[in-house]
Parts: sequence; structure tokens; C-alpha cells
Amino acid sequence: MMTKPAPKYRAPALDKGLDILELLASAHKPLSIVEISEGVGRSRGEIFRMLQVLEERDYLARAEGDGGYCITPRLFRLAMEQPPVKSAIEATLPVMHRLAETTEQACHLVVPSRDQIVVIARADPPGEIALVVRIGHRRPMSQATSGHVLLAFQDEQMREHWLDIIASQEADLDRKKLTRQLAQVRSQGYACARSHVVDAVTDISAPVLHHGRAVCALTVPFIEQRASAQTRQRTVESLCKATTEISDILQYGVVTQRR
Repeated sequence: MMTKPAPKYRAPALDKGLDILELLASAHKPLSIVEISEGVGRSRGEIFRMLQVLEERDYLARAEGDGGYCITPRLFRLAMEQPPVKSAIEATLPVMHRLAETTEQACHLVVPSRDQIVVIARADPPGEIALVVRIGHRRPMSQATSGHVLLAFQDEQMREHWLDIIASQEADLDRKKLTRQLAQVRSQGYACARSHVVDAVTDISAPVLHHGRAVCALTVPFIEQRASAQTRQRTVESLCKATTEISDILQYGVVTQRR
């Protein structure tokens, strides 16, 4: 068994700060000082001042009342400023806006973040009725239609690795059932399921592929409208066409105007 090589340099204060951020990023609720202390394996005295500094720098925030600490969107905003990410969003937004106009539905782009999905871009439709998901929104990957798409379109080794991470966070995960669902999504090329959050909404999601692997997923929270001629099937077709176009853009750097 290979052992992890010892780090060449140590920066104890930085280690503590990163341990805290990584713990809170994977948490599904605000954590108290006691929970953070136990989670990073350090005493309350060691982490108290670090929490104060991270809060002052807007990396952490206090939940209402005495609900503990939670991570803020600051790291997310910094990541969005990275040239590759920023360029990808700028390249895909025109396609997303055309999709929203064609389908008369909102759409949003998500990427994986450990055991969760996070929304990095969105396009609103021209009409007044739509379900709009805010940028920065997170959900457990196993509980999101777009998360199923991200998992389904990976090679087996990567998919099993992600499932291991998810299982470590969700004790009641039915891994066999989820694996069957992923096989079905991969077979049909997209996912279509009732929203896990909002009644009367059907989440339709398709992968944006790079060398055959899903790097992100484009999702339409579909709401059937009596005054619209757009059907769920037409929306599926428009969505798959849009993700193919975005995949081409990311692969070749060429924006094609498809009509």
C-alpha cells in the first residue's frame, strides 16, 4: 500500500484555515464551534481566532440566532473569475439565452463540487412565468436531476469515486437504486424527472460533454403553460441541441449559429 508522502513545507495556520473551509463546504447545515473543532480534529482554542478572521474576510458567516457558521459565496465568486471558467460561461450564455427564448423556460448550468452540484450560470425566458434558480445554489448531487446527469456521463472509475464521496456524506444512500437510475439516464442521453424541490415542475437535464465526459449539465425546470405551444418533448429536443452546441464550443472553441 502506497503511503502519502509527507508535505515538504508546513504552514499550520493556513492548514487550519483550509481544514475549516473544506469542512464547511461539505456540510449541509451550519456548524457550531464544537462541531467544527471535532470535524477538523483541533481544539476550540486553536480554531476560535481562525474563525474570527475568516468571518471578517467574508469567507464565513454566522447563521441566524446561534446556528453556527456557514461558508459564504466568496470562494465561489473568486473561482468564477478564473479565465477558463469565465470564458466558458461567456461562450455558453448566448446558447442558453437562445434556449430560454425558444422553450419559453428558464435554464441553468451546473458543475460538480464534491458531493454537490452548484449553479454557475442561468438564462431567464422572455415571459413572466418560470422557475429561476439563483447562481451559487447548491444541492446534493444524488438529489438533483442535473447531478444524476453529471454522474451518469463519467467513466466508471470516476463515477464510482464520486459515489464513494456521496456515500460518505449520506448514510441512507441506496447506491444500487441510484446506479440503475444513472444507467437509464446514460442510455437515453438526458434526464427527465419531477423536481425534488417544487411540485408541478419537471427537471430536464442534459450533459455538456468534453471528450465524452460531462463537465457540466444544462437544466430546464419545465413548467407546462396553457398559453404556450412548447411541450416537454420539444423542450427536450431543444435542450439536447443546445448542449451539443455548447459541447462543440468547449471542444473546438467555435460558436456555431444553429437555426
